[in-house]
Amino acid sequence: MSKCVFICPIGIIASDIIDRLMACVEERCGINCEIYPPMETPRYAYDDRRFQYDSKMILKQMIKQCPPHNLGFMGVTALDLFVPILKYVYGLSQLDGRCSLISTYRLDPALYGEPPDSDLLMSRIGKTAIHELGHSFGLTHCRNPRCIMFASTKIEHTDFKQPTLCSTCLEVLKWKIKMM
Repeated sequence: MSKCVFICPIGIIASDIIDRLMACVEERCGINCEIYPPMETPRYAYDDRRFQYDSKMILKQMIKQCPPHNLGFMGVTALDLFVPILKYVYGLSQLDGRCSLISTYRLDPALYGEPPDSDLLMSRIGKTAIHELGHSFGLTHCRNPRCIMFASTKIEHTDFKQPTLCSTCLEVLKWKIKMM
């Protein structure tokens, strides 16, 4: 079994974001990453009424295309994502599965009237990616608001989090990876 996470660009996404995301996952989780061939913009998931993309539909397609024998398969997109019961999501994962999806759209400081800040953007992307990978490894939301596994329903929650797992979540993650 390959001990890597495949990172799959979906639609148009800057290559430097993919490169920095891979470095973040490798550094914080100790998991090797490889770039997977890009997927086209998932027009099938576009909702004309919401002007957003249904993240569940995209994740279902990713599950069908998930390469075998890996630790994870993460889609990265700049599209605005939602699930039917929420206005938007930063990402979505298969709990205890291998597939996860994140969006940079609502992580961009410009969306909140802030000046461009690539470091802040990458901090948010890294936290969101580790959070969604945590779910795909079976971690649930943590009660510690500083832990990366704390639920982020607002961008302020993401910004408040530390860029790492709390000690409890880290031990669970290490155990889950060891069992794979």
